[in-house]
Amino acid sequence: MNFRLNPGPPLDWGAVLSTRLLTKRYGSLTAVEDLDLEVSAGELFGFLGPNGAGKTTTIKMLVGLLRPTSGSARVAGIDITAEPERAKAKIGYVPDAATLYDKLSAREFLEFSGDLYHVEPRLRNRRIDALLKLFDLSERSNDFLSGYSRGMRQKVSLAAALLHDPQVLFLDEPTVGLDPQSARQMKDILQDFCKEGKTVFFSTHILEIAERMCTRLAIINRGRLVAMGSLQELRHMVGQDGQSLEQIFLELTGSREEDVSAVLRGLES
Repeated sequence: MNFRLNPGPPLDWGAVLSTRLLTKRYGSLTAVEDLDLEVSAGELFGFLGPNGAGKTTTIKMLVGLLRPTSGSARVAGIDITAEPERAKAKIGYVPDAATLYDKLSAREFLEFSGDLYHVEPRLRNRRIDALLKLFDLSERSNDFLSGYSRGMRQKVSLAAALLHDPQVLFLDEPTVGLDPQSARQMKDILQDFCKEGKTVFFSTHILEIAERMCTRLAIINRGRLVAMGSLQELRHMVGQDGQSLEQIFLELTGSREEDVSAVLRGLES
């Protein structure tokens, strides 16, 4: 699959996303603490952690939906807090639960999204046609979104995030609701996107997908970064080659299969 919206040359390779001591507190609760990340152009970067670890909070800070308590984040060299509009122009974002306007058709929603990013109408319409075809939505493009399945809504949300040709694409659980064929299609699209020198930053609970797709990974637990690197570097960190990402994840986050067994035995007694 050859996905390409921008016919120009690839972007310059280098650091495109960075955080320094990024922290978010809610009263006495620290959701994210002193997070330092650096992600380069062209990376497909996986952001992993247990439920409640701080993944969604981090992504919302990086896309400008939450203001950090302290620390900083830069996207494409732009401070997301100091210059949010400039930074957001470089960003595409797909949340874990797509919020769409049910009384719009897919085409109308994409037209609206393109207008928000000031995409020139003729270019916008060409891109919409290409994206609808890419996601197999052309035949349903004039139907109300209220009649779309969760997987179809996820596709529309991704199409909207790609429409303005962002430099960095943030995805929170992007494969939720997708059938295996659509999940494979999304994988191909994201890999093609990164081949242009652009960046994907995504969280997922499906470690098998992250293991196959990502150039590097970060694991967060209880709001703090516990590991970052390629799969091989993570294996070296835990001191055992050949381990799966699932085994590494469980070890680094303090999870143990025997903990589950003990609970189940306790229920039987």
